[in-house]
Amino acid sequence: MSQSSPGTAAGSAAAPRSKLGVALAPLVPRLELDAECAVLLEGAASAEEAIARLEAAGKMIEACRVVAHSLPKREAVWWACMCARGAPPDPVQTAADLAALEAAEGWVRRPDEANRRAAMAAAEAAKFRSTEAWAAVGAFWSGGSMAPEGQPAVPPPEHLTGVAVSGAVVLAAVRAEVNTHAARLGRFLASARDIGLGGAGRVPPEAA
Repeated sequence: MSQSSPGTAAGSAAAPRSKLGVALAPLVPRLELDAECAVLLEGAASAEEAIARLEAAGKMIEACRVVAHSLPKREAVWWACMCARGAPPDPVQTAADLAALEAAEGWVRRPDEANRRAAMAAAEAAKFRSTEAWAAVGAFWSGGSMAPEGQPAVPPPEHLTGVAVSGAVVLAAVRAEVNTHAARLGRFLASARDIGLGGAGRVPPEAA
């Protein structure tokens, strides 16, 4: 993965083949799958296998939800950012939305407390209405405390970054030309697989 994204250090030959290769079972309670998807995933051992099965069955939104909850948090937020950049511009996109995207990416590059709180401030300024805002929320929910500074700590539940990232990706999928969302989700899943293998996950722009 490039220096601008959450890559792994050189010499990580012993690392898993993909960061999507985590066990599926602990994630299932977070996924809110319907009965049809639950049947599709019977016997699947890893998130990677679940994503492949769901994509093959045309369950693209559900496959993206698995990605959002299975990637490590930095990679998941980066994926949301790449989906935001790869989708067509939102006709009502604002400067605040773009600032939220930059704040989310800033946290990925330097995941410290100042950048985590800056991401939430940017999401609030964007009124939580956009893909970019929810990518920034995903950064804020990655750890630390959800309470204001100086107040008793309220750690975010472990699954909340996945919830925010899933929402961000769905919003990106239906932006502008919604009739192309299935193909767009396919590109998003390809991006996730690239990120899982340590790549930058850039999403190619859509043909005009």
